[in-house]
Amino acid sequence: MILAIACTTSCGQVNSGAAYKKVKPLVLRGQHDKVISGLDITGDAADCILLVKCYNITIKNSRFHHSKKNGVTILAGHNIKVLNCYFEKLATGVSATESERVDISHNSFKNMQGPFPRGQFAQFDAVYGAGNKINYNTGENIAGQSDPQDAINVYKTHGTAASPVQVIGNRIRGGGPSKAGGGIMLGDNGGAYIIAQDNILADPGQYGMAIAGGNHISIINNTIYGRQQPFTNVGLYIWNQHQSGCLLNTIAGNKVNFTNAKGAPNAGWNQGNCGKVSGWETNLFGAKIDAAILPKQILTGEE
Repeated sequence: MILAIACTTSCGQVNSGAAYKKVKPLVLRGQHDKVISGLDITGDAADCILLVKCYNITIKNSRFHHSKKNGVTILAGHNIKVLNCYFEKLATGVSATESERVDISHNSFKNMQGPFPRGQFAQFDAVYGAGNKINYNTGENIAGQSDPQDAINVYKTHGTAASPVQVIGNRIRGGGPSKAGGGIMLGDNGGAYIIAQDNILADPGQYGMAIAGGNHISIINNTIYGRQQPFTNVGLYIWNQHQSGCLLNTIAGNKVNFTNAKGAPNAGWNQGNCGKVSGWETNLFGAKIDAAILPKQILTGEE
């Protein structure tokens, strides 16, 4: 089943020629085998779309904006895809909890509003199993127009050895003033079998990328830049902060240039409580990179 119309262009590349149907927020419970496409939803005080115990749902080519809650909230879902959509001025863009086979890819996000603990472009919370992805999204938080936490947060989430959770090819710019939030957080409250690779982050907040616990988690070939700001701390770190343990992780081949709030270079930090970190010596800390790792305009079709 297809709900509403189909867009002729990707909402990740929104333009004035795209056609959208304005509708009220949607709540789907126990529904399945549907495609939701071509919608423009202002959430106000509700999630723009709330899915509860749904499966085989694709949400694509739509716009979600201006809500005190989330753009898309997925609770206990299976095989849910959010593709080529545009999210602006929401508590969080996409939130998936206790779900499996969730794919959040090729979307655009602008100015998440929080407040804590919300404030992510995308968050996995107790997501599990194979086929989970947060890939090739573009997001920007502009100072004074947003109140973000982690741009991407992977919380208490477990992939599989054959199919790790993927956080690949995302482009992120802007963060702060939170002194806890930053770019991409993995292993938050534990987790396992997660890979974050080929992401590009410019001025993402208090930190760039991190592993906060868990096992079989990899941060590979990412590019991270952060200029001195009142809330900046460290570009890339690993530090077990949970009782779930932390071991058998990899941080390799990353390029990092990050300056803390005091003006000192602080590209990488290993707390030393996660055992041997494979590839740590292969990271290029103090890389000769700057904010030009991303173009000045990374989003198109903003409101």
